[in-house]
Amino acid sequence: MGHDEKGGEDEHEHEHEHEDGHEHEDGHEHEDGHEHEDGHGRREERRLIGQGEGQGKILFFDAFSGVAGDMSVAAMIDLGVPLAVIENALAKLPLSGFHLHVGHVRRSGIVATTFEVHVEESQPERTYGSIDDMLFDSELSHGTKNIARRIFLKLGDAEANVHKTALADVHFHEVGGVDAIVDIVGAAAAFDWLGATVVGSPLPMGRGMVGARHGTLPLPAPAVVDCLQGVPTYGVDLDQELVTPTGAAILATMAVRFERWPSFSPERIGWGGGRSELPDRPNLLRVVLGTGEAMAALGSASHVVIEANVDDMNGELAGHALAALLESGALDAWAAPIVMKKGRPGLMLSALATAAQADSIAAVLLRETSSIGVRAMPVGRVERPRQIVEVKTPFGPIPVKISGGPYGPPIVKPEFDACARAALGAGVTVREVLAAALDAAKSLA
Repeated sequence: MGHDEKGGEDEHEHEHEHEDGHEHEDGHEHEDGHEHEDGHGRREERRLIGQGEGQGKILFFDAFSGVAGDMSVAAMIDLGVPLAVIENALAKLPLSGFHLHVGHVRRSGIVATTFEVHVEESQPERTYGSIDDMLFDSELSHGTKNIARRIFLKLGDAEANVHKTALADVHFHEVGGVDAIVDIVGAAAAFDWLGATVVGSPLPMGRGMVGARHGTLPLPAPAVVDCLQGVPTYGVDLDQELVTPTGAAILATMAVRFERWPSFSPERIGWGGGRSELPDRPNLLRVVLGTGEAMAALGSASHVVIEANVDDMNGELAGHALAALLESGALDAWAAPIVMKKGRPGLMLSALATAAQADSIAAVLLRETSSIGVRAMPVGRVERPRQIVEVKTPFGPIPVKISGGPYGPPIVKPEFDACARAALGAGVTVREVLAAALDAAKSLA
């Protein structure tokens, strides 16, 4: 198999054989160039990427040899995402009976990171429904949980379409189930940590046949093709599995667009290594983090207003788009009625963001609306200095925002959601909690 994503397509009831036949042990170098290390790999000396450092930047998946789940996680670790981010996320799931190996492999002289799951004991057979429930009930961060559930939904939908079964009943058999969970949650944690906008390259499709749990399947695998609806692909003359279902689900879910190479300035590069040698190309995935063209065009402006005109969205969809913009980090988001060409009524959806967030907010606006283009305008912003303090009230602690500066008396505003929760718990009106929080904050203003 091209990538053998720890068993290739196990996650959709396929059971691939490892062609390299390796018995992996710590510290041993194998014939294909694999070297397993102490779990932190060769990048310890390199500065790790801090949380949110990718905000406003592009993370380009250069998948010239395809993509797999393990390669995606490996490339992100090689880029500089701390391994602890992946390990901490996995520790919040009720999974056991496996351990991770992070090492490196040489391909065409390039040293790449590898990420492998070694299953130590039998695993239960899991359905999509049980996995989604596990993720929903977990203590994963909101961002990681949301990304992981979206990727699993993409994968589950593809399997349900292929097998003509209900989504909740899609099976992920023993080994493949835990592999898919580890790869998807690990990738989700890395994406959430970075906060970058993902762009993918067109994907190469190998040919041939592959042995699966219930028979022989054509390559590209049926679930892969289903996952990649709308994604640009091209054929290559290789009887190899170059794109696995988990890899397809990850990239199809996360990428806002696909192109050969984006217009951006590369800053950091990470390499993820596949397990097998390919005859005509190095079995590697390259991820590149860089500054996008929208950000570059803003020059020294501190903020940006991003706008899109739409004439085919109802109010509910517009409201959802505004909520998504705010959740993604926009400082403000709003909609205004407009009249478009030929007298058609429409909406102008706008978002205010920092310059560093320009590309990511533009991507959200394109993803959540029917617009095929957005405008980005550099703006300046004058704002009051502000702080959040927590005050004690008879209804519990309430966070209060205090905005000061040389602009008249300070503005004091209790956080409404916190007041609403406190009011519900105490059986009083929200007005009473707001008044108590304002009274408690008087001495602080």
